Amino acid sequence: MPKKANATQDFVPIKEIRDGIAVLKDDSLRAILLASSLNFSLKSDDERAAILIQFQDFLNSLDFSIQIFMQSRRLDIRPYIALLEQQEKKQLNDLMKIQTQEYIEFIKDFTENTSIMTKHFFIVVPYSPAPLQGKNKSAFSMFKMGKKEDRVAAKEIFEEKRTQLDQRVSVVEQGLVRSGIRVAHLGTEEIVELFYKIFNPGDAEKPIQLNQ
Repeated sequence: MPKKANATQDFVPIKEIRDGIAVLKDDSLRAILLASSLNFSLKSDDERAAILIQFQDFLNSLDFSIQIFMQSRRLDIRPYIALLEQQEKKQLNDLMKIQTQEYIEFIKDFTENTSIMTKHFFIVVPYSPAPLQGKNKSAFSMFKMGKKEDRVAAKEIFEEKRTQLDQRVSVVEQGLVRSGIRVAHLGTEEIVELFYKIFNPGDAEKPIQLNQ
């Protein structure tokens, strides 16, 4: 018999996303921060040096690893064009209608000849609990999510790990803010959307559905 192909989910290391935290299949946790960028070209030499020193001090102060992830995508201008076309149809003034048409053509020509990219910067903060040893490990492996007390115990374990992760997130946030970088903690919906776009890059080419 032919070997059954693995489902797409088998290649995704995420077990669930809850309370703004990605829980991996090995039960480790990941918090994701959206970070702003800095334009060094607008900074003086002294400001650049101060930022680099502060960022270096931040990295040296960490006693855990972090991941810096940059997402670069071509700007999808289609929703904006669709909005302009809707506004064009509503125009009663002929002059405004012509000007809107010309503006739409200008935007289309400009974006077709120029590659406009959007960049987003993310900081992934991990927490992996220490592996259990000996008898405790075997007892934990037999832990089942059936009875009410089991669910309560599982929730307590999650909250303990979440507390440790929150402490790490706080350290990262403070260090980045001192470097002049603004950060925002992604919630559950934002994390789901982020990973959906990562694993479904072709969706950006699908036709735009307009609300009638």
